Amino acid sequence: MNMISKVDRIEQPMTEIAAEWVRRAEQKDLLIGVLGLGYVGLPLSEAFIKCGFRVLGFDVDATKVEALREGRSYIRHIGEERVQAMSRTGRLDVTTDFDRLNEPDAILLCVPTPLNAYREPDLKYVEKTCSAIGPRLRRGQLVVLESTTWPGTSEEVMRPILEGLSGLKAHVDFAIAYSPEREDPGNPNFSTTSIPKIVGADTDDERRMATSMYGQITQTVPVSDLKTAEAVKLVENIYRLVNIGLVNELKHVFGRMNIDVWEVIDAAKTKPFGFEAFYPGPGLGGHCIPIDPFYLTWKAREHGMSTRFIELAGEVTQSLPRTTVEALSEAMNDRMHKALSGAKVLVVGLSYKKNIDDLRESPSIHLISLLSRRGAQVFYHDPYIPTTGESLDHPEIANMISVKFDAETLSTFDCALIATDHDSVDYELLVRSVPLIIDTRNATRHLFKAYGNKIVKA
Repeated sequence: MNMISKVDRIEQPMTEIAAEWVRRAEQKDLLIGVLGLGYVGLPLSEAFIKCGFRVLGFDVDATKVEALREGRSYIRHIGEERVQAMSRTGRLDVTTDFDRLNEPDAILLCVPTPLNAYREPDLKYVEKTCSAIGPRLRRGQLVVLESTTWPGTSEEVMRPILEGLSGLKAHVDFAIAYSPEREDPGNPNFSTTSIPKIVGADTDDERRMATSMYGQITQTVPVSDLKTAEAVKLVENIYRLVNIGLVNELKHVFGRMNIDVWEVIDAAKTKPFGFEAFYPGPGLGGHCIPIDPFYLTWKAREHGMSTRFIELAGEVTQSLPRTTVEALSEAMNDRMHKALSGAKVLVVGLSYKKNIDDLRESPSIHLISLLSRRGAQVFYHDPYIPTTGESLDHPEIANMISVKFDAETLSTFDCALIATDHDSVDYELLVRSVPLIIDTRNATRHLFKAYGNKIVKA
């Protein structure tokens, strides 16, 4: 692919660095530094280690570092056997000592990029990490942001911090690239090494450096500059947000017509072209879709533009926990002649998607909060999250414990709300034991014929 450089071609000092870098990448002779050893950084580290690279992992959480040193995993879908396999290679080193940031040849930032209370981008983790890198940055290093952000972050936020604290010049003394993470935790069909990697940089040399490194672990898709790469990830998640908003709106429309939206979608997806299936639910969760699209909404305002589709989809999806609780309350009144206040409600599934233990932005948190405010006694069951712990971000669910899933315990509840459709849950036992089931995931579809009088799809 023929790329147009964004930097004056008179400046060529990176060419020699890039040539040596590519040679070393092909020989797996680079030390890869990974900042943030969570759902993105840990599988990325594993991919490089499996390929033959040495990895130096950094994290501010000493418990994670200790766990990895002891061969223990803190992420369910990345089992201990995988962590131990990394350790056995002798190519994994982990630390909380950021003074060692001068050691890696590449520094890959896998840090959170949340929204603040005003739904504006919060880049404090990116800024803090760059402030740690800057004083330790050396000539020839490659710095890559993998976190989702607005177009322009690498040049407008990262570059000034790195240059100001290091005294070095980007594109000349050190390289900058952007390569957004595309992880889907718990997806058995795709992993870090089977998902193509978008790579953007503002010069040909920097792009060659980044693609030569990532190209050792997976297919790369180079794009012309940093902004373009930053925009790619936003488009991916905006696409999902808009379609999820649409299908949830259709759920309510079809529900009034007594049409099963899940049956409609399953039939529609048999068309081999022009349609992709999205499914409704009680809200959005995870670290991407509820957050990333609004990075572009914020940046668009700087250019005097509005993002009406994004904002409308956001309004629809943000309202879902509330409309789900309303449906539950209405069903209790109509079918049980019982008020929500004082009722004993079981939320089934706490993680934001099935078969994982990830609580980030989970709609279940909002459901529990709303139900509690309406006076319900709320409990939860999740086979992958035995306790919520301190939960500083969401004190309303702090120190909750997953209840037992047996007939005796289940029979004490007035209603069960299926918020996450884990495969390991015995839904037939749930339906037999609880008088009213609010199913937001179509998890009880195979039971509807026999128990339809107890099940409300919401």
